[in-house]
Order: sequence, then C-alpha cells, then structure tokens
Amino acid sequence: MKMHAKTLALIGALALVPAMALAQTKPAPSAPKAAPKAAAAAPAKPAATHSTTGIIKSADATSLVIAKTEKDTKTTTFALNSATVSKGAMTPGARVEVRYRTEGTQNIATAVTATPAKSMPKSGK
Repeated sequence: MKMHAKTLALIGALALVPAMALAQTKPAPSAPKAAPKAAAAAPAKPAATHSTTGIIKSADATSLVIAKTEKDTKTTTFALNSATVSKGAMTPGARVEVRYRTEGTQNIATAVTATPAKSMPKSGK
C-alpha cells in the first residue's frame, strides 16, 4: 500500500507541474510609448515640385502670369522671390517653362526658363 501511495503522490506531483506552468499568466503589455518629441519637431516634408509650360502674359519683379497658348484666356499666376532662379528675358509672348511648388493657394516659382517668342517668317514678296 505504501508503494501505491508513493506512486499516486508522484503521479499527482508530475501532473501538477505542467498545470502550474500553463496557469502562469503573462504580464500585461505595457502601454504604447508616446512618440519621441524629436520626431514631432522634425521639419515637414518639402512641398512637391511641379512644372508647366506656357506663354507669358505679364511679368514683373514679384509675379509671373502665363497661359497655355497665346489665345487661351485661362491664366496661372506664380509668385517670384529672391530664391527663384530665372533664365532668359521674361517678356510678354515669350515661351516659358516654370518649376514651382504650391504653398496654400499660392504657386511659388522656384525656376523659370524663358525663350523668345518665335517670329512669323517674312515672305519674300
């Protein structure tokens, strides 16, 4: 009988070990950490750069107005500033390529390349 008691005690002990291992609870995950302040203070992405071409309708030191074609009445206005890189004479009628970024509702020209308007060939008569 002593042998049966010992065997039963051993079986009971062996049965409790895996049960106790399974009964352990995992610690609750810690609350998600807040984003580091350095990331929040990181500068915003630079605005996307766009480009377009057209005919100059008017230009001055601070703005450029272009239309897609000479007869087009729909125009687009670009702000010019000290950072705007400009090549060629920006005179009305000249063809122009404008690289720009949009800030709010304003188009800010970053680079402007103007080529003189093509003159009509003169007839020999």
